[in-house]
Amino acid sequence: MKLFKQSGGGTIVDNGSVGLRSKDQAKFLKALSEASGVNIVAGTGFYVTQSQSVSTLNMTQENMEELIRTDILKGIDGTDIKCGVIGEVGCSWPISEFEKRSLMSSAAVQEETGCPVIIHPGRNKHAPEEIVRIFQEAGGKLSQTVMSHLERTLFTNEDLGDFASLGTYCEFDLFGIEVSHYQHDEYADMPSDAQRISSLKYLVKEGYGDKIVISHDIHTKHRLIKFG
Repeated sequence: MKLFKQSGGGTIVDNGSVGLRSKDQAKFLKALSEASGVNIVAGTGFYVTQSQSVSTLNMTQENMEELIRTDILKGIDGTDIKCGVIGEVGCSWPISEFEKRSLMSSAAVQEETGCPVIIHPGRNKHAPEEIVRIFQEAGGKLSQTVMSHLERTLFTNEDLGDFASLGTYCEFDLFGIEVSHYQHDEYADMPSDAQRISSLKYLVKEGYGDKIVISHDIHTKHRLIKFG
């Protein structure tokens, strides 16, 4: 974080939704922000089905909406630290009923509060479009929504262009990950950084330059400077 600050960085987004969020996460993020001088935007919402407890999986859509709403308007886990983004909203392939409720509850609270949403799509080229359909039908605003991890989901310029035309922000966040075997999808051909840049250039050429988000999906140790 201090290196990030020294390099000119000022703000990061922590996609610590339910299923990813650790105990006392809000207090940890506050302490980390104060120690590093970097602003941290905390996330809310729900990650994928596999990461959830039984009690969370049994929540109704209304219960889920209330948790997200409380995190944004009042604070996380009884603190006064409020979330500034709904995400990472986790989806699998095929999408589960819990994940559909998660998407719909995120859309409802976004419509109510105007809070941006960040979505983790399932590992299938049809996943992002299906997610958009469910999310939009529930009231979600695509102009305030980011679809993450697109370079491991949509592998052709045609698919990227078709999806970009729907109106969400298109996020590329796996820079530096150049592997011959992608453990989460053994049939996926993970692109190189040069191929990622080529995809970005294509989107710019097609008029979607203002809809590109470049980020880092830091969820394993080897993506940190110390271990990378």
